[in-house]
Amino acid sequence: MKKILSGFFMVFALAAVTHATEWNIDNDHTNAFFSVKHMMIADVQGMFSEVTGVVSLDEKDVTKSSVSAVIDVSSLNTGVAARDNHLKSADFFDLAKYQKITFVSKRVSVNKDKSLSVTGDLTIHGVTKETVLWVDLSKAIKDPWGNTRMGGRAETIINRKDFGIVWNGLLENGSVLVGDEVRIVIDLELILKK
Repeated sequence: MKKILSGFFMVFALAAVTHATEWNIDNDHTNAFFSVKHMMIADVQGMFSEVTGVVSLDEKDVTKSSVSAVIDVSSLNTGVAARDNHLKSADFFDLAKYQKITFVSKRVSVNKDKSLSVTGDLTIHGVTKETVLWVDLSKAIKDPWGNTRMGGRAETIINRKDFGIVWNGLLENGSVLVGDEVRIVIDLELILKK
C-alpha cells in the first residue's frame, strides 16, 4: 500500500509540474500557402491542403513547447493543372520520391511583440535545413461542439535551391523563369486533444 501511495504521489507531482497541452492540427481548417516570382515580374501562388501534426503547448513556459507537422505534397494546387504536374515532377518536388514535407521544432523563443520564433528542421525534397517560423497564435475558444480551438499563422522565407530544387529556365533578357526565394505562410487551426 505504501508503494502504491508513493507511486500515486510521484505521478501527481509530475502532473503538477507539466503544464503542456496537446493540440492536433485541424486539417479541415489548415492550409500551407507558398508564393514565388514568375519571370521576376509577378508572384505565383499555390497551396497544400493536407497539413497534419501535433503541437505540445506549455502554457506556463511557451519556450518549452514543440511542434511536429507534415505536409502531403500530393495535395499541391496552384489552380493550373499543367503547372501542378510540373511542380510535382522531378524538376521540382519530385513527388514520386518525396511525398512529404516535414517540420520538427527544436526550440521556441518569444519575440518582443509576443509572437514566437520556432526553430526546427524543415525537410523538403529529401533535404533537411534548420529553419525559423515566425508564429502568431490566437487565444483559445470553445466551439459549438464542445471542442477547444486555437488559430494561428506561421511564416517563413526559404531559398528553394537550399533544398535541392534547382530547375530553372533563362529568358531572353537574361532573367530567370522562376525565383529562388519562396515565401511560405501556414494558416492553421488547432484542436485540443481530449
